[in-house]
Amino acid sequence: MEVKGEIYRVAGPVVTAIGLQAKMYDLVKVGNEGLMGEVIQILGPKTIIQVYEETAGIRPGEPCESSGMSLSVELGPGLLSGIYDGVQRPLHVLLEKMGSFIQRGVSADGLDHNKLWEFKPVVKKGDVVKGGEVIGVVQETVNIEHKIMVHPDISGTVSEIKSGNFTVVDTVCTLTDGTELQMMQKWPVRRPRPVRRKLTPDKPLVTGQRILDGLFPVAKGGTAAIPGPFGSGKTVTQQQLAKWSDTEVVVYIGCGERGNEMADVLSEFPELEDPQTGRPLMERTVLIANTSNMPVAAREASVYTGITIAEYFRDMGLDVSLMADSTSRWAEAMREISSRLEEMPGEEGYPAYLSARLAEFYERAGVAESLSGDKGSITVIGAVSPPGGDFSEPVTQNTLRIVKVFWALDSKLSQRRHFPAINWLNSYSLYKESLNDWFTDNVAPDFVPLRERAMGMLQVESELQEIVQLVGSDALPDDQQLLLEICRMIREIFLQQNAFHPIDTYSPFAEQYKILKAIMKYGDAAQDALKSGVPISEIIKMESKDELPKVKFEENFDASMDTVLAKMDKEFASLRGR
Repeated sequence: MEVKGEIYRVAGPVVTAIGLQAKMYDLVKVGNEGLMGEVIQILGPKTIIQVYEETAGIRPGEPCESSGMSLSVELGPGLLSGIYDGVQRPLHVLLEKMGSFIQRGVSADGLDHNKLWEFKPVVKKGDVVKGGEVIGVVQETVNIEHKIMVHPDISGTVSEIKSGNFTVVDTVCTLTDGTELQMMQKWPVRRPRPVRRKLTPDKPLVTGQRILDGLFPVAKGGTAAIPGPFGSGKTVTQQQLAKWSDTEVVVYIGCGERGNEMADVLSEFPELEDPQTGRPLMERTVLIANTSNMPVAAREASVYTGITIAEYFRDMGLDVSLMADSTSRWAEAMREISSRLEEMPGEEGYPAYLSARLAEFYERAGVAESLSGDKGSITVIGAVSPPGGDFSEPVTQNTLRIVKVFWALDSKLSQRRHFPAINWLNSYSLYKESLNDWFTDNVAPDFVPLRERAMGMLQVESELQEIVQLVGSDALPDDQQLLLEICRMIREIFLQQNAFHPIDTYSPFAEQYKILKAIMKYGDAAQDALKSGVPISEIIKMESKDELPKVKFEENFDASMDTVLAKMDKEFASLRGR
């Protein structure tokens, strides 16, 4: 039932209406053009609406209509490969309707309601089905079978089930109480989808990035944050994670990023090859593009749209990685709307509920057993863009209280062309302990001790650097000079990685282990040689040490590594035998 009111006041994206009977978070059409909005506050006879489109030109007295429904997304076959705006309007449909510039008041279905999909039922007449259970499958892409599930709020006995080609809005199943089920279901974005139970994350998200996998791993179903100043490599790191992480589905939310950066993502992703399957990466990707020049209210909604789509694929038993770039722009949208509502500001003008909203978003990550009994996961990785790289600002600090992995980008490292520019002294992972058994069983029994030893050396190096800056490295004892050289090798061979090199862009765990093992082997042999009286200058200028960095760029990694290690053994033997 549509109940009409009229506009009383307009303040940017916040519109006040009177005479409108609506519930919190109901969708509303605002003004003569029918702009999409959402009820965010009710004050007696006044209804406060945040509008997802530009409000210039609308004025008091224009009509408002409540739909009686909250902001929801359409979930079903056709989501994968989709590129949407913040409220799930497909960009290619908007392009056909409006051309290059998005106009106001244009609506578009999230899924194609005319495309036919081949539906194969997995239940039969007389079967009892509950919310979340699978009633059929659709082969959406070559490698992903889309499970058609009963809406979580519906249950009953099947009276009719069809097979064949249907659109997402055709009835494919009817229950004895007359309820009709389609392949598509709608779900309100602010409401988490229910699960049977949450499980403890116990496997790492394999990213192929040495500093992330090796030193600061994130669990599959975990949460991580990448804060960093402008130009430090947040977007490239997010894109590397989207491309290489071992998940079946990727949801990438460009939340308030600059238009040219988002344009790069939209042009590059369709051309990327999925390293797992050799097919286009877009076949398992959903992109949500909401740039900084789009209305702030839609930016605020885009994060919820993305996480709801991720939960839907998790319910099918799939592993999903969600990239939010960046949550700072989302928080800025909240701040702007909060100021329009004349709410009491918190620190730096952000609303007092900033921490609660961030927690609501990140807690929707996790490993879960779905209502159908399938086990799936959502790993949430949020980029944070603190002004001036100041990690003490509210968004970064509130994010740190919630997430368990912190990958701190450093502008000084990026200026030195050290990429990924993740500061190994400021970063941390709280999943290390719970993942140690996995690394021991699946990588190598001594991988964890090697990693801890490398981290300990890097921390000692940072303390020695202050002395080196004052008196130079030559003034240090030989053993400390050797430590600095080993740490330089860890930094330049293990931690540095070229995202644009065809081979070095992805480093499997076996290679990561062998690189770290080789560096530590050199360190142990060098210390033995030093104790036996070999000069530090002879140890440092070994040819095999200089050849080790080239191994990670070789196609035949194992053979190249074996050659370098054999040469290293010979060189150390000749040094000790002199």
